[in-house]
Amino acid sequence: MMTADREGPSLPDRPARQGDATLDARGQARAPAAAAAATDPRGEDRQGSVSSFALYVHIPYCLAKCPYCDFNSYAVARWPEQRYLAALLGEMGRRAEEPPWRGTPAKTLFFGGGTPSLFAPESIEAILDRADSLFGIEPGAEITLEANPGTVDRAKLEGLRRAGVNRLSVGAQSFRPATLETLGRNHDADQTRQAVRLARRAGFEQLNLDLIYAVPGQTSDDVVRDVREAVALEPDHVSAYCLTFEPGTQFHSLMKSGRLLPPSADRQADFLGAVNRELASSAFERYEISNYARPGCQARHNLAYWRAEPYLGLGAGAHSFGPAGGRWRRWWNERSPERYCEAVLGGAARLAETGEEWPEGRGLAGEFVFLNLRLQRGFALLDFERRTGCSFGDLFSSEAARLVDAGLLRIAEGRVRLTERGLELADSVFACFV
Repeated sequence: MMTADREGPSLPDRPARQGDATLDARGQARAPAAAAAATDPRGEDRQGSVSSFALYVHIPYCLAKCPYCDFNSYAVARWPEQRYLAALLGEMGRRAEEPPWRGTPAKTLFFGGGTPSLFAPESIEAILDRADSLFGIEPGAEITLEANPGTVDRAKLEGLRRAGVNRLSVGAQSFRPATLETLGRNHDADQTRQAVRLARRAGFEQLNLDLIYAVPGQTSDDVVRDVREAVALEPDHVSAYCLTFEPGTQFHSLMKSGRLLPPSADRQADFLGAVNRELASSAFERYEISNYARPGCQARHNLAYWRAEPYLGLGAGAHSFGPAGGRWRRWWNERSPERYCEAVLGGAARLAETGEEWPEGRGLAGEFVFLNLRLQRGFALLDFERRTGCSFGDLFSSEAARLVDAGLLRIAEGRVRLTERGLELADSVFACFV
């Protein structure tokens, strides 16, 4: 397991972290959807058509379950790759017959998990080929696959590149042995370095590295060294997540019993400051709360989540969101991989869906706000009006005034965004809109 999402939006490059929206295990996020309007600036309309969408494929299997992970992932010695692949292709075929996906191209694809790099390149290629034949994949589409160090070799990486994957997200998490041990990772720093070298030789020009900070026992110097070692590998994107102790995880149980305690809020702020300074000094722009990129290298798939654009999630526990009959619908799949396969391969009428929501009104508008506020640039007031049919001031005048007075929100030049202080207290800001 590494970075987004996740089964759906998380969002992406990923574990659920400080400032994350309602995250589930690879949008693994149960990313909130955007508000409906007559016409959206990105081409969605109330009649249920979209100009393009983001496609997410969840592969839930791992060699081991990390103690901090709350994504929909399962530690197995062997995984039913062909059966699960058949279910993915079957679900994709059914979805391709439905609006709004029918006749609509995918602009990004993301293979998340779990550990997608456990699957053979031939399986990944089969998924990409089917997606291209059913939906069409836009020229120049960003196609990302998450990989754990130690699960890839030169042959696998070359096979993935030939299959069409053009962006790799490597779950480094740390380069310090003690930190990796605390996190329960089953790789070491040398394996991360080797995975990056082999990825470059295989032709991967786009590369993300995941890091986790604020790990118990970690020092500010440890965080600085981790960032510097990551930068030395010359990625074009870095995701740096503050460790959180999510309910249902082993870490959460240890915290409740007092056997493992997170650093104080002040220490976490110190760690974040060190991350920001180090990456800024290496020409990485912090464009989202936990994500940093060199110019022109932002993660386009995750941007679709943060901008509340339509996405289709395939696989166990995956979430989807899109227009349907003049409204917006969000739904999610069965989490158990076996039950998911049984439902899809057995021809269930609703495939493997286990729940849905039809968000609307002020709540939906609030979701649009806090998702977009994750981005350094925030959102344009005009985009908000096009999505909601209302002005931002009409819906959130009192909330906005309080946040501006507190120095957490800035409204200027037709845009709304968080200040630097607001980014530090993002969860508190988001709570004002939901």
